[in-house]
Amino acid sequence: MNLRISRQSIYLLVMVIVLLISVLLFAFLLLIPEGKAYREARIEMKSHAFELRRYEQWSDETTNTLQALGSDNKAIVDAFENSFDAGRFIKKNESYFEDLRLSKVEHSVDEEPFSIYEVNASSKIDSPQSFYGFLDGVNKSDWIIGIDFPIHFERVDALIVSSFTMKVYALKDMTKEE
Repeated sequence: MNLRISRQSIYLLVMVIVLLISVLLFAFLLLIPEGKAYREARIEMKSHAFELRRYEQWSDETTNTLQALGSDNKAIVDAFENSFDAGRFIKKNESYFEDLRLSKVEHSVDEEPFSIYEVNASSKIDSPQSFYGFLDGVNKSDWIIGIDFPIHFERVDALIVSSFTMKVYALKDMTKEE
């Protein structure tokens, strides 16, 4: 039996065997180990993506809550930014009183980042109703003001003389004194 295989066929057969061996080596040495690492990386990426979505949801909820609080309390935030003007305060509230005088107490204690001004106010009112109107006006005013108790009322003839202490909270370096 005489086998006649051409030289080109032998070269082609050798090339096919070399290519087959190189493909098998490539698959077993590179693809299979890297595939395992790829699966592990994909699982880790999915867990990170889940965690990212959870934090984005929390961030969105927090942002919405802060925006709602900011819009609900815009007047309060603006009141902290306004400087206290004693003359403007008297002019704004003089309709509630016959006579309103403010005197600043010098021994105020500052709390960071606010300056606290204690103001003693003495006034003459014609009825307690006007004082309650004043308290409502203070709550709606352009400043953060706390009325400290006790509030002293004393009847003098047809008028009621009241004296009380107010604390005006303002950001430092934003108060205007007169």
